[in-house]
Amino acid sequence: GEPLYLDVKSVFYGREWQPLIVGGRCGVGGKDVLPGHIQAIYENLQLVQPKDHFTVGIVDDVTYTSLPLGEDIDTTPAGTKACKFWGLGADGTVGANKNAIKIIGDHTDMYAQAYFAYDSKKSGGLTISHLRFGHQPIKSPYLINKADFIACHNQSYVDKYNLLAGLKKGGSFLLNCSWSGAELSGKLPAALKRYLFENEINFYTLDAVGIAQQLGLGGRINMIMQSAFFKIAGIIPVEEAVGYLKEAVVKTYGHKGEKVVNMNMAAIDKGVEALVQVTVPAAWGEARDEAAATGEVPPYIRNILIPMNRQEGDKLPVSAFLPLEDGTFPLGTSAYEKRGIALNVPCWLADACMQCNKCAYVCPHAAIRPVLLTGEELGRAPQALAAKPAAGQKSLSFVIAVSPYDCTGCGNCAQVCPAKDKALVMKPLNTQLAQSGVWEYVMNLAPKTNPLTPFSVKGSQFEQPLLEFSGACAGCGETPYMKLVTQLFGDRMMVANATGCTSVFVGSPPSVPYAQNHRGHGPAWGNSLFEDNAEYGLGMFLGVKQIREKLALAITAAAALNLDGEFTRACEDWRAHRDAGEGTRARADKLVGLLEVRKGDNPLLNEIYQNRDFLIKRSHWLFGGDGWAYDIGFGGLDHVLASGEDINVLVLDTEVYSNTGGQSSKATPTAAVAKFAAGGKRTKKKDLGLMAMSYGYIYVAQIAMGADPNQTLKAIAEAEAYPGPSLIIAYAPCVSHGLKAGMGCSQWEEKRAVDSGYWTTYRYNPQLTEQGENPFKLDSPAPSMNFRDFLLGEVRYASLQKQFPETAEELFAKTERDARQRLETYRRLAGK
Repeated sequence: GEPLYLDVKSVFYGREWQPLIVGGRCGVGGKDVLPGHIQAIYENLQLVQPKDHFTVGIVDDVTYTSLPLGEDIDTTPAGTKACKFWGLGADGTVGANKNAIKIIGDHTDMYAQAYFAYDSKKSGGLTISHLRFGHQPIKSPYLINKADFIACHNQSYVDKYNLLAGLKKGGSFLLNCSWSGAELSGKLPAALKRYLFENEINFYTLDAVGIAQQLGLGGRINMIMQSAFFKIAGIIPVEEAVGYLKEAVVKTYGHKGEKVVNMNMAAIDKGVEALVQVTVPAAWGEARDEAAATGEVPPYIRNILIPMNRQEGDKLPVSAFLPLEDGTFPLGTSAYEKRGIALNVPCWLADACMQCNKCAYVCPHAAIRPVLLTGEELGRAPQALAAKPAAGQKSLSFVIAVSPYDCTGCGNCAQVCPAKDKALVMKPLNTQLAQSGVWEYVMNLAPKTNPLTPFSVKGSQFEQPLLEFSGACAGCGETPYMKLVTQLFGDRMMVANATGCTSVFVGSPPSVPYAQNHRGHGPAWGNSLFEDNAEYGLGMFLGVKQIREKLALAITAAAALNLDGEFTRACEDWRAHRDAGEGTRARADKLVGLLEVRKGDNPLLNEIYQNRDFLIKRSHWLFGGDGWAYDIGFGGLDHVLASGEDINVLVLDTEVYSNTGGQSSKATPTAAVAKFAAGGKRTKKKDLGLMAMSYGYIYVAQIAMGADPNQTLKAIAEAEAYPGPSLIIAYAPCVSHGLKAGMGCSQWEEKRAVDSGYWTTYRYNPQLTEQGENPFKLDSPAPSMNFRDFLLGEVRYASLQKQFPETAEELFAKTERDARQRLETYRRLAGK
């Protein structure tokens, strides 16, 4: 029972008169408590034998604790307008709806209420805004289930979600889409068309994306859709709403300059002018979808992932989760999501391609990959597949495959393409959908041996990424590093991931973007808190270490059995190289193969065989952001690094607490504007790498993939091979930085950071000391770009100059001095 329940029970313990005391739980799984649930609780109390320890909100068909939902009771006061908005993370929908609440609350005598629901996909994920407006107090502490108005801000949602569920008869539906009136009938699913007709819905469309792109707003459609909402909903006169919206624009975007303000002003006007009311044809009342071809999918996908992604997870009974009672989730399930959220996706032009694979190297979501095909495979390929002879591989063809439904449309691949005439150009999603068939074909081909070393930029991309299609933002600066590590070591990785962006976009149900290769090998991943992730990872390491030490004793004993020369040599080879990552899989496979035919009923050999997964030398990693490594988890991280154990640490340094809204951290440089540092941070960035180097036995590197992809690869390879603790600090541009060039240029921003001297790349390898060499290698070239130009290319710095020009001048000078001092320290260490 719950504490209050137990306290009340104990008060009456031993008393002659005791009332009937019943306890239960509500809100299980974060579910809303509806009026019908309260009714169910009172009906339970009226029973001769009420159910004790009950639950409401879930369907418990395993332990049978749940009470059935009572009747559908609507407690909303008459005249209250309920409005629901389906948005795309970072399209501005949530911000615009917050403005709507402020407008109604500040300028009318109406009451307003807002709830915002998000998925875990960061920008590009699903947002649902629930707004209520009325002339009486609103006392409905739950999400809207009966709406007067529903808006869908992304046309790809029409097939993914039951958008109109709960829309009242005669209500209004606004759809942002690029489809003409004639196209709608072929694009909308039959169930949606039937609902529109049968419930006499007022249907409107608006090409907000097209308008936003014409105005230079990119994907920010919020003001366009908001003005259209006020025109349709009629909560206040549209002329007044437009005026209030324009006042809000000045307050919200004034610090970004007159140009941005004017674009949003024009967007408000266009939202009112471009609205189209659609006459719903009677034929839609009889609409039927053609039977779709459905392939066989694993039970987890069918029973859990698909319903949860349709926002119907609350309807799942407890029994649906029985296969997951131990807390583990199957790998590679993000491949089944096919979100289709990009406006534009890359189109590969084979003739212009240099086959450098840089596009795949930088892709944050592993949605573009090089593939080698045999002549027979090319002959069976879909017609849409384009190919060219593979460089250096006479019998093979080369293809750059793109998954249009998994791409988030950032454009980094096209930006980094070094071809004179770009081999990748961004084109509208709907023009590239044929490539989805190409993708499915090539992803199911037999794997091929990498013709190159995986520790080169080109060769690394012929290795399967075992982190794919995560929920990270488009253009994320963190995932390319994480993905690369899985390509190099993913089949034997164990990852302890600190809470933050890096855990949220890979570890939130229902999908898992960590994948497995054709042999079923992939990263083992676990998430812990900010404050103890390093210790959590150390525990993983020590547990494996203990098992492997015991295994080594058993193999020593097995070798002494002198079964035969081949087996004895395999045992000795494993013992001699048990802690070497290179070749570990081959040595383990060899020994396992020999054990399978020799173990019989020998207890010793069977013990080794049962622990065969530990024959491979695990690659242990700690992943996390700067909030973890520099701040909250620093004590634990320092402890693990000081331990001397063979653990690798990858710090994704965004210089801010990205996941929780952009708060300042000790990694935030002087002058950067962040939450809790609105006037610019006054103190300089902590030098985590220099602190770690002071131990003298920790491998330390700073990297920036976009500045020097080869140095990035070299540092990761050296760190993993180093027989002790390693620390890699990776510069990672983030949406919180406000890149003026956009997140499609996040790799270019890394280059600018190094070129200006803002960020320095280096490697510190203690093993070089033993060889009589300087352990510190400064990889960054001398700064070749104006430092101030780099700062002003990001809103986190440029906004300080707009708001506090005198302070900005002082802090810009200080942060440049700080960077120069760091660089001079590194030069001294390098002997330059």
